[in-house]
Amino acid sequence: MNRALTVILMTLLLDAVGMSLIFPILPGLLRELAGADATTHHYGALLAVYAAMQFLFAPVLGALSDRFGRRPVLLVSLAGAAADYVLMAFAPSMAWLYVGRVLSGITGASMAVGTAYLTDITPEADRAKRFGQMGAAMGLGFVVGPLIGGAFGEWSLRAPFLAAAAMNALNLALAWFALPESNQHRTARLEVAKLNAFSSLHRLQGKPALLPLVGVFAVVALVSQVPGSLWILYGQDRYGWSAWVAGLSLACYGGLHAISQAFVTGPMVEQLGERRALLAGIAADAAGFVGMGLATAGWVPFALLPLFAIGGLAMPALQAMQSRQVDEQHQGELQGTLASLTSLIGIAGPLVVTSGFAATQGNWPGCTWIVAALVYGLAVPLLFSRRARGGEGLA
Repeated sequence: MNRALTVILMTLLLDAVGMSLIFPILPGLLRELAGADATTHHYGALLAVYAAMQFLFAPVLGALSDRFGRRPVLLVSLAGAAADYVLMAFAPSMAWLYVGRVLSGITGASMAVGTAYLTDITPEADRAKRFGQMGAAMGLGFVVGPLIGGAFGEWSLRAPFLAAAAMNALNLALAWFALPESNQHRTARLEVAKLNAFSSLHRLQGKPALLPLVGVFAVVALVSQVPGSLWILYGQDRYGWSAWVAGLSLACYGGLHAISQAFVTGPMVEQLGERRALLAGIAADAAGFVGMGLATAGWVPFALLPLFAIGGLAMPALQAMQSRQVDEQHQGELQGTLASLTSLIGIAGPLVVTSGFAATQGNWPGCTWIVAALVYGLAVPLLFSRRARGGEGLA
């Protein structure tokens, strides 16, 4: 593994640690600042604000990285993230916490740049494997982060934010001294139109074979809003999980996900092909969702974690399929557009998911999970549409 690959994976790992270590204490902090009755509302709203900022700024950072290089954009984003976590650590009110989430969303949009960096340094045939390693690095971050957050949270609800700031400072130092520039095909000039998040979606119209794959991407991103928004709230409400158990569940989730991404994704894609690996991931994830919707005991979600880990096959395989539809000079633009689409879905997604959970909480708390499994079915006709098959053939 070359140095650039090692450093970018470490950067993504530390970024994931910084993001995830605040999850176990966020409900408690919201209860402290807003009261118990408003916790669910603010939880969904904070996720939506974060996604809105990512939607607006992911194409900006992606286009800037195409023009000026990946390295400077990543460095500025990491510095901003470290400062933002310090701000949230000392937030005296909900208003300041929302300001912090705005800044987090802007700096978090650098994930598109990291993905483009990985594309730059990886041969086309190896991209599914590399995207799997990226998922593994982030999965490992989601193992360490909740455990650190739970431990620091026992001492103070504010301490995990300071730990996140330290993680981002370490991330910045690592990138500053060890991360070389990867973009050797920079665009000659920066087009202002590419900085518009909404116009970035319009550019997909000129790539007919890519459009069905983007539709599949949208379905996967939409369904992912359910565990992303409900895992902790659902676990605490239905199974009575403590903050420590909730953090442990996230750590186990991330651990199995990292193992799957590191050791399963590459061989499975080679054996099945990208399209069939994508279908296998969707099927496993949907089965896990059904299990979550029906389970009544707190140990069952832990037993279902292997299904969610296999479900992690879907996104790396899909990303590899999409990356072949654009040339090397526009990988940052593509990843920025996809990140914007994810964030656009993430704006309404947490609000819809948490509202749906609140509406069915008394009669059938698992309803949201079952509905999400059914939504996965929308991906199949898109994946086997004439445009998608014509663009790549049956992988």
